[in-house]
Amino acid sequence: MKYEQFLARSQFDQQEVLAFAHGRLLDDAPQGFHGQLPLPPMLMIDRITALRADGNRGIIHAERDVRIDDWFFQCHFLSDPVQPGCLGVDAVWQLIGFYCAWRGGLGTGRALGCGEIEFLGQIRPHDHCVRYEVDIRRHSTMPHTGVSIAVADATVFVDDQPIYRLQKAKSGLFHDIGYSDYPFRSAQSRGGILERQ
Repeated sequence: MKYEQFLARSQFDQQEVLAFAHGRLLDDAPQGFHGQLPLPPMLMIDRITALRADGNRGIIHAERDVRIDDWFFQCHFLSDPVQPGCLGVDAVWQLIGFYCAWRGGLGTGRALGCGEIEFLGQIRPHDHCVRYEVDIRRHSTMPHTGVSIAVADATVFVDDQPIYRLQKAKSGLFHDIGYSDYPFRSAQSRGGILERQ
């Protein structure tokens, strides 16, 4: 897919989401474009069903099919399988990062925090579909650097029942933080404070 086509799309199917996670979706990504989603099993979405921008606001909606043999049901917990709530929160961060890349942001994605999280329910092995509705409240891309940050509120549903609510979830794309030479030691092989550029 060409970069201009990527920027114009409002939906992405499972094959395209996986290709994005593998860094293979775009044939002509611009220099500095390092936006990716995590690979399975940490990839928490199967398809993006809606993308829309309106000035510095927008939406991104996505879905994930629940699988009875999902890896987390095998360990969380013995005789009480439930999807960890943190994975639903991570899915929202993943989607905000994708939104930043879709809006033309350059760099490598990182979660930046969340104001408030409320868990109203749970995801179990015999549920069917998790739906994420992310309302981008504020998005900005720095004109000279391509660094992009978005703040969003989100609701996570399972089989159309709202089970998590997030306020002020933040993700962004940053330059010179990627660690592409893993597992070798390099300038990016250690963590610590993320400097905002």
